[in-house]
Amino acid sequence: MELPDMRQVLSLVLLAQLWTLPLPTTAAEITDLTVSQTSTPSYLVLDGTIEAVKAATVSAQTSGRIVKLNFDVNDLVPAGASLLEITSKEQGAELAAAEASYARAKALDVEAQQTLTRYQALFPQGAISKGAMDQAIANAKSTQQAASAALAQVTKARENLKYTVVAAPYAGVMTERHVEQGETVTIGQPLLSGYATDKMRVVMQVPQQYRQALVEAGSVQVTLADGREFSVNNAQIFGFSDRQSHAYKVRLPLPDNTPALLPGSWVKARFVVSQRPQLHIPTSALYSVNELTGVYLKVDDRYVLQQIRIGENSHDQVEVLAGLQNGDVIASNAYQVLLQRSGK
Repeated sequence: MELPDMRQVLSLVLLAQLWTLPLPTTAAEITDLTVSQTSTPSYLVLDGTIEAVKAATVSAQTSGRIVKLNFDVNDLVPAGASLLEITSKEQGAELAAAEASYARAKALDVEAQQTLTRYQALFPQGAISKGAMDQAIANAKSTQQAASAALAQVTKARENLKYTVVAAPYAGVMTERHVEQGETVTIGQPLLSGYATDKMRVVMQVPQQYRQALVEAGSVQVTLADGREFSVNNAQIFGFSDRQSHAYKVRLPLPDNTPALLPGSWVKARFVVSQRPQLHIPTSALYSVNELTGVYLKVDDRYVLQQIRIGENSHDQVEVLAGLQNGDVIASNAYQVLLQRSGK
């Protein structure tokens, strides 16, 4: 038994596909399309994470026992709000003692300054000896310095008392609590951690072979998990690479006060690394049946079905990976070619 010719099989397949399509009453004229090559940017896509620009851990600046905790993890804290309170009896007593010492030193200084003023008036008349005058001058300077030192102690004690109420340095979210109510803390001990919500950035690692491409690109497209996109033009590239990965750390500042940005979230960042030639044709020029994808290539005065391999489809345009060359002429609408061949 003879095997059927492949051209006959292809014709039968085309006719079968044609009968499955809704046919119009009249066939439009076939228009030609010249395939032209365009230069398309090639992107490098990297993973990045969101981090807060301002993130800090508040530590104790005085010692004492925690008597009150006003916020917990995940709470939104206003700027300047009281985070926690530490016992202040000892600090208050130190402030009272420092103020008393300053009052005494101030009184002695006033007396010494008044004595010096009287001696300065009597000394030209010879009523005060040179030694008494020198002693009055030295005593006035000494009491003045003592008053200044006592005032410094008052300032120090007052600040130490303020440290018993730990305030938020900026508005943000509390991420960690290192102490519990009733716990005794010492100077320098971590208390609370948090970050500011108004300024965020994306951090990513760029392989060293693409560092110069990033510099030349000038712009990085950042895509969040929810689909939002940002164009960052002021990428901050570190001047040194990681010792293990040999990649460069890059920071991408995001617009201030952008809502719903969570530190630690994954994002996609892409930038142009090269330009490559591409062929694009409209999707209307495609003919697809089963595993076959092709176009009608114009050869002399007739159209020949040419199998092609396609890539991404975007905005009714499809990329041709193989099967066509720059300058080829194809039918812009494969459907009209089928109509003419069917005799309609």
